Amino acid sequence: MSASKYQDLSSFSVPADFRGRSKVVTQLWWLVQDSLFKFSPKFLYGFRCALLRLFGARIGRGVLIRPSVTITYPWKLTIGDHSWIGDDSVIYNLGQVDIGSNVAIAHRVYLCTGYHETDKVSFDIGAKPIKIENEVWLTNDVFVGPGVTIRRGAVIGARSSVFSDIPEGVICYGTPARSVKPRISASRANPNSMISSLP
Repeated sequence: MSASKYQDLSSFSVPADFRGRSKVVTQLWWLVQDSLFKFSPKFLYGFRCALLRLFGARIGRGVLIRPSVTITYPWKLTIGDHSWIGDDSVIYNLGQVDIGSNVAIAHRVYLCTGYHETDKVSFDIGAKPIKIENEVWLTNDVFVGPGVTIRRGAVIGARSSVFSDIPEGVICYGTPARSVKPRISASRANPNSMISSLP
């Protein structure tokens, strides 16, 4: 008796509308990313943002994206104002990725929206959105899985893996990432800093 199959990759296919753009546009973006984007001088942040906008990304003011960043589908990416994305980070956005304002994404961070159906022999592909709210800091080598929301002001420690939602204003680390303590905001740490800014 032959063993039953867990997966048969010869039967795998990507749904026609899965990418959100035609195969031609997708391939064109990958060519642009591996040439103009990748080999642009580090200080040309505006140029790289312009390339991403040309392919449908919605990007705010003052965004800094390093040339070694990999973005699968720009048309499924939104970034708020004054956010950073560091060297060798990957935005594997088969699904929508929304990054807020004043978000710091460090080096080698991996945002992964994609998954496969493990209970189907055809190994069907799927995606769930990722949302990174304002003022979040993802430190080096962090992995964020499909369907995760990281709430405002949270910090994820180095080499942590995030598989479920993270609440606002906490510092987390580990695999899976767990909250270890609250993050103290600058205004709470120094109340006089707010008073001095009043007219």
